[in-house]
Amino acid sequence: MYVQELEPVAGSLGLSALVAALPLLIVLVLLGGVRMKAHLAGLTGLLAAVLVAWLAYGMPLDQTASSAVQGAAFGLFPILWIVVNALWVYRMTVRTRHFDILRRSFGRLSDDPRIQALVVAFCFGALLEALAGFGAPVAICSVMLVALGFDPVRAAVVSLVANTAPVAFGAMGTPVVTLAQVTGLPLDDVASVVGRQTPLLALVVPLLLVALVDGRRGLRETWIPALACGVAFAVAQFAAANYVSAQLADIGAALLGAGALVAVPHARRPAAEPVRAAVLTGVRSEELDVHDPGREVLRAYAPYALIVAVFSVAQIPAVKDWLARATQTYDWPFLDVADPEGNPVGGNVFSWPIVSTGGTLVLFAGVATAVVLGVHARVAVREWVATVHELRFAILTVTSVLALAYVMNLSGQAATIGHFVAAAGAGLAFLSPVLGWFGVAVSGSDTSANALFGALQVTAARESGLSPELLAAANSSGGVLGKMISPQNLTIACAAVGLAGREGDLLRKVLPWSLGLLLVMCLIVVGQSTAVLGWMLP
Repeated sequence: MYVQELEPVAGSLGLSALVAALPLLIVLVLLGGVRMKAHLAGLTGLLAAVLVAWLAYGMPLDQTASSAVQGAAFGLFPILWIVVNALWVYRMTVRTRHFDILRRSFGRLSDDPRIQALVVAFCFGALLEALAGFGAPVAICSVMLVALGFDPVRAAVVSLVANTAPVAFGAMGTPVVTLAQVTGLPLDDVASVVGRQTPLLALVVPLLLVALVDGRRGLRETWIPALACGVAFAVAQFAAANYVSAQLADIGAALLGAGALVAVPHARRPAAEPVRAAVLTGVRSEELDVHDPGREVLRAYAPYALIVAVFSVAQIPAVKDWLARATQTYDWPFLDVADPEGNPVGGNVFSWPIVSTGGTLVLFAGVATAVVLGVHARVAVREWVATVHELRFAILTVTSVLALAYVMNLSGQAATIGHFVAAAGAGLAFLSPVLGWFGVAVSGSDTSANALFGALQVTAARESGLSPELLAAANSSGGVLGKMISPQNLTIACAAVGLAGREGDLLRKVLPWSLGLLLVMCLIVVGQSTAVLGWMLP
């Protein structure tokens, strides 16, 4: 048995924490300073974590390697299993051109560019985040806004800022699923707290978007539909995360937000010509004027309806119990780890939720989507393989980062850093979202930031007497605000709208909003850690 040590380096917690932090520092420097590709930085950080675990912490090399393999296995299933199948559904809609029909359907909802920004960037962007994530919403929404006549810079900025509130539950809940796994906290508990933080952002972001599109005039003239959209989105995200399913949080929020938006009379009023002239400085795509039969419009919406239906059925108690019985549990080979008190850690056992996991449910919905959209089985399989090929570097990145996280967690490195950070005491509640924000700003992924810092947050919370669920959730909720300034997202936005090389211009425009919203989230978490907002927590 390997027993974790908290102070293996010269009996000093400070020195041990410094050594334990080396793998994280290496990854962050390689990503943010050297601008190394994410999968190479992840593999380098993994090598550093293995060496620290073996040489500094004395973890046997076979157990160190086994913990890395377990992390990579979790990265493949269920994390990447969800992402691949969700992106597969999206690719089929693109292949059958039903995605174009959906885009035109959104363009016809209103001719007011401020409302179009809410429908496309906020609501549809959240739907894309729910299905694909990993930069897809920014790229696709930016292109759609340019097609509607938006200036490329404005389209990119709006899409980047809009991609905040849904990120924690993106890719069918992948970030919170990862957070629950690496922290050992129940998924429902983590999702519930995140679902009481990010909806507060959803109240603010639509108002911010109309201001970005048309300044004070936009806020003055369209605050009612913007607020209606934000409130509906927030309520749906809160309800799904707390009472239905974390995987459905963004889908339900996006659909209800869009429904509330178009239901407000203000949203359907024609925009004044001065507004359109001031905002729409680009050229509107003629493709948006194509008429689509009602039957095809319904088929375009069908994939999202099928996903909601499949996940809803999976929440029926009898079905949920039947799915859960298919979960396989194994003693992970070559791994026998105990915490500093001598108690076996949860990582010694590996659970494989074959059917009940979100990725398998999305696969079922994808098969139904292929039938509804008329995609031949051979073509559907080819699209699935092409999806895996498209994600090959993301797959390598996620597996290497999760392998790194598991090595750090099981060797005791994360616990050492957590005990050291706990010295911040009450200030930890304020700093917790900042750590998540920094992680996403560098890695471009809330999933990666949760894998890297989730266990550290929980350890620090327990040592300082704060709620582990609160600080774990704060890592994810603060992280979503780093998405808009991550180099990867900035590059994606620039490439999508033809602004290659102007990432610095976009960064200067979105950085103040990222920092301002981060401050709001820090204050929310501080309030939730005290009696002021403590009543908000479950």
